[in-house]
Amino acid sequence: MTNPGTTDKEALLAASWSSLDAFLETLLLQDGLAENTLKAYRRDASACAQFLAERGVSLDGAQTQDLQAWQAQRAAQGAKATSSNRGLSVLRRYYHWALQEQRLQHDPSVLLLAAKRPPRVPHVLSEAQVEQLLAAPDTSTPLGLRDRAMLELLYASGLRVSELVGLQLQHMDVQQGVVRVLGKGRKERLVPFGQVASDWLQSYLEQARSAILAGQRSHDCFVTQRGSAMSRAMFWVLVKKYALQAGISVPLSPHTLRHAFATHLLNHGADLRVVQLLLGHADISTTQIYTHIARARLQQLHAQHHPRG
Repeated sequence: MTNPGTTDKEALLAASWSSLDAFLETLLLQDGLAENTLKAYRRDASACAQFLAERGVSLDGAQTQDLQAWQAQRAAQGAKATSSNRGLSVLRRYYHWALQEQRLQHDPSVLLLAAKRPPRVPHVLSEAQVEQLLAAPDTSTPLGLRDRAMLELLYASGLRVSELVGLQLQHMDVQQGVVRVLGKGRKERLVPFGQVASDWLQSYLEQARSAILAGQRSHDCFVTQRGSAMSRAMFWVLVKKYALQAGISVPLSPHTLRHAFATHLLNHGADLRVVQLLLGHADISTTQIYTHIARARLQQLHAQHHPRG
């Protein structure tokens, strides 16, 4: 015999999945969001839909108190503020879309409050540590030369790792020292890089890339022996390997060199707005985290080297 409660729950979930599919399809067509972003949106909204179905409502039938209960459960389960706020952002975006589509008459997410989160201060390598990391690959080999060129470009440009591995040959102007990047939200920007990175890129393109491909064809800039582009995960493995070789024990992340790029620019007097443009941040508040790191580093240097420090 079928359990009526189970049937009701399945019907509510089916309604939520249908609405969610339409929402995500709109985002894909209108905003061109990356696949990983869409997957994260679906994951967060699906978890909320599961919770709501247990309470007897769908996404479109939820009231503010239902969504507040969802927030409370996540907090009780120890969800980080960043994770909770990402989920809240997805819900707000979903209900804004639902209102525009006239699926709803009011937005139940309007009164929801964001979780407070402590300032996020990324770990940053010193300039000496960056030099050690960059020097770690064995550039007498084609793969080592490729890895050195990737590390040099990353530090010289502040690209996201996903932007770096996604580069194609037509995006590069080695002679002018400029790379064309398609960043978050498919926003295009031109990013300069210096002569040192340009020299390593030139060496890689002339001496190593064709040797790695071994007759295979590819439009990707940084390639593997399989003839495909370097993946984000594989590059992260390489960064950790070279950090170990260089004796660097501080915590690392895939954006280690991006953080170093921004902080070292500010340490040397770069304008915050310029750094924001180079990093491709939509909001300068995202860039301001680096001013705290730069200020702390300058204070440390002052204390160490000034005669009255």
